[in-house]
Amino acid sequence: MYVSGLKAAFGILFLVLTAEGDSYHKPRVRQAEQNEYNHGRLLSRRSINGKNVVEDAEFWRKQGQDTLAEQLSITNRPIERAAKNIILFLGDGMSNPTIVASRIYKGQLEGKPGEETELEFEKFPFTALSKTYCVDSQVADSACSATAFLCGVKTDIDTIGIDANVIENNCSTQNQPENHVDSIMKWAQDVGKATGIVTTTRITHATPAGAYAHVANRNWESDRDVLWNGADPTVCDDIAEQLIKNNTGKNFKVILGGGRRAFIPASEGGSRNDEVDLTSLWEEMREAEGVRYTYVRNRTELLNVNTQSTDYLLGLFSRSHLEYSIDKGEMDEPSLEEMTQAAIDILSREPNGFVLLVEGGRIDQAHHDGRAKAAFEELLEFEKAVIYASTKTNEQDTLIIVTADHSHTMTINGYPERGNSIFGIASYSDIDLLPWPTISYANGPGYRRPLENGSRVDITNDDRENKNYKPIATAPDTSESHGGEDVTIYARGPQAHLFQGVYEQNYIAHVIGYAGCMGPGLHFCDAGTNNGTSLIFSAHYNIILYIIVFVVKLYS
Repeated sequence: MYVSGLKAAFGILFLVLTAEGDSYHKPRVRQAEQNEYNHGRLLSRRSINGKNVVEDAEFWRKQGQDTLAEQLSITNRPIERAAKNIILFLGDGMSNPTIVASRIYKGQLEGKPGEETELEFEKFPFTALSKTYCVDSQVADSACSATAFLCGVKTDIDTIGIDANVIENNCSTQNQPENHVDSIMKWAQDVGKATGIVTTTRITHATPAGAYAHVANRNWESDRDVLWNGADPTVCDDIAEQLIKNNTGKNFKVILGGGRRAFIPASEGGSRNDEVDLTSLWEEMREAEGVRYTYVRNRTELLNVNTQSTDYLLGLFSRSHLEYSIDKGEMDEPSLEEMTQAAIDILSREPNGFVLLVEGGRIDQAHHDGRAKAAFEELLEFEKAVIYASTKTNEQDTLIIVTADHSHTMTINGYPERGNSIFGIASYSDIDLLPWPTISYANGPGYRRPLENGSRVDITNDDRENKNYKPIATAPDTSESHGGEDVTIYARGPQAHLFQGVYEQNYIAHVIGYAGCMGPGLHFCDAGTNNGTSLIFSAHYNIILYIIVFVVKLYS
């Protein structure tokens, strides 16, 4: 083993020393042990629908022309009418490298090379980029970013539903109404639309809280959290309390996620020092209103809900966040798709339409843990929810937006062969002759301390396919950090064509308000074109104009 390893090292060194050309683009050094694996991948990538093909020039010309023809065949793509329904899918931490890696991972799970695979939301007709920085931070957190895309206003890091005039951790500035910014959910409720939130995190976590809360610290999820931070919970309402008691929060028709601890007394295993059971309070409020309601605590109960006879649904499925899908096993927790299904089934009965926020929140947390495979699995679960929503709603009246709040430091690097496992070795260093993986992080718990002789750790024999494996990180940290890159917006439905460019993140909320004819500012309905008649008239006008031009040319 030692001799063969030495031979491989000398072989690599020979290639490096004798190579000619651009030193910045090094030739791939293929491992002997990878050749057999890659050979199978190379064969499979030339099989399409059971037929072997060669990906030569003709193959790619045909692929390009077929795609072009498909695009040209789609007429009247911009849907110029008001959106009755709006669904905002938020993949927390769903950076562009995460999307690419998950796409490859999905294809490889299906026995394909992976690179050619498409995620369903990548097929949406309109895309754009979102600039994610906060007012006071180059790299965003989920609190300031939620305020941006849900409320249309950028603010300081770690604060939710307030503008930059609020001082972090300051109750008095938090409570000043002029510092509050309302979300798209408040806008929707004001025009008679139903609203709902679904998440795999605690329902009081930063992204869902952006839909209803106004707090000077994103960590104030219960009154105990406010107290621990040195503030007065009798002055500063915590996030869970705002959800159940305050306007916007108390008017949600559907609330599904984790975080039960913030809603129940400390004496019953929760985190409320005030000993108030907010779940019981929610039930009492619904009872007083005379509406049909259900509170569920696990997957079994959720799947047994009659969505046709339920007007209000509260589901808190875990004490904290829901479990990673890759770790869930036989746990009685619903999937994101199942929660989304219940939400849409209930909300779609509303005559004035609805606005729904669906968060795949644990993509982000898996990255923080340095668990790339868990992050990719969370994204594929997120995709299933998008597929369900796309299938069960009408593109002509439902605007669906898929985006992320911020990036992460994970990257895809090196020169791995086509079809190489996304968890595989990408290349070898020509300095120390040791390998590095395709997936790595700039910082986080995957950091490996150098050996006593100063050498890097050799990852050749690591079990990189293991669900708990942490790809190497450049700098050590207990939690990997966010990244500052732009994130992608995917959109379909009414007014989706307004996403074509690079925008500030708060622009997303303004498009939602315009499309749904709600909230402050411009509304599509102001032009009186919410039934699509303007589009029809425009088409007829163009036809008439073409006929006039043709007649004039004919007789001139």
